[in-house]
Amino acid sequence: MGSLKLFPSFSLSVSPATNLRRPLNNGRVNASLNMDVEAPNPLKLKSNGSNEVIEKDAKFIVGTYARAPVVLSSGKGCKLYDPEGREFLDCAAGIAVNALGHGDPDWLRAVTEQASILTHVSNAYYSIPQAELAERLVGNSFADRVFFTNSGTEANEAAIKFSRKFQRFIHPDNKQPATEFISFTNSFHGRTMGALALTSKEHYRSPFEPVMPGVTFLEYGNIQAAIDLIRNGMIAAVFVEPVQGEGGIYSATKEFLQALRSACDDAGSLLVFDEVQCGLGRTGYLWAHEAYGVFPDMMTLAKPLAGGLPIASRRKVIT
Repeated sequence: MGSLKLFPSFSLSVSPATNLRRPLNNGRVNASLNMDVEAPNPLKLKSNGSNEVIEKDAKFIVGTYARAPVVLSSGKGCKLYDPEGREFLDCAAGIAVNALGHGDPDWLRAVTEQASILTHVSNAYYSIPQAELAERLVGNSFADRVFFTNSGTEANEAAIKFSRKFQRFIHPDNKQPATEFISFTNSFHGRTMGALALTSKEHYRSPFEPVMPGVTFLEYGNIQAAIDLIRNGMIAAVFVEPVQGEGGIYSATKEFLQALRSACDDAGSLLVFDEVQCGLGRTGYLWAHEAYGVFPDMMTLAKPLAGGLPIASRRKVIT
């Protein structure tokens, strides 16, 4: 008998034969499976007790996140362990980061081998792994070039800058090129100042206002509202997640993405797909937009791109 712990509200006892594929809580579950199993080797858990870690965190770390009262000290596959040896089922994957799970042998081998050869050398020099990864990403996508960053929010910051620079480049004689952006309700594009301005929920933005101006939020899926605003000629780029992951899973329709593609083509605006959460195989396709047959001008990636290491990219078509 195990105990399915649903943070923070309640726990549900289940037997090993229970079908856990059945939706719980209307299909919205943040869960950890605490099984009565043998604790992992304590020699591998080089950590203090949970209470001590939580107290130390409160004393020395800026309180930006409302953490669950759980200390995670090790993991294997889809399972996590706290310092006391309790086992949890990882249903969040580091918020869509650990696509291969914890301690994947091939991932671990690749990281260890590279760390023993060469780590950071800056962008002042060429790097063999960087060039090889860029070639592989381009070879498996619509894009011509890759721009590497450290995180998803940085990838979106780069897309913002490229969008404005592109508009100035193709309209060199225009004293007022397109500089504005469209984003959509329920969107999440990051926490840095530019990406934050594209994130719809006001409680994310309000503590840091004024954020970057020139962003209009439209209803996700509202074709006519998007077309009307894109036609005004002042939209540098439209940022949209083919599948939204903030507070649920919300999929765009093919008609919506096709309408954005056509309107952007007509007005000279760029179409940016944020696939930080939905890309890299999470929809059954390598890129979520492949399911729709609609391709962007730029795509931002991160999270599972390196399976837990800080790497992201922004990809574009050269025009």
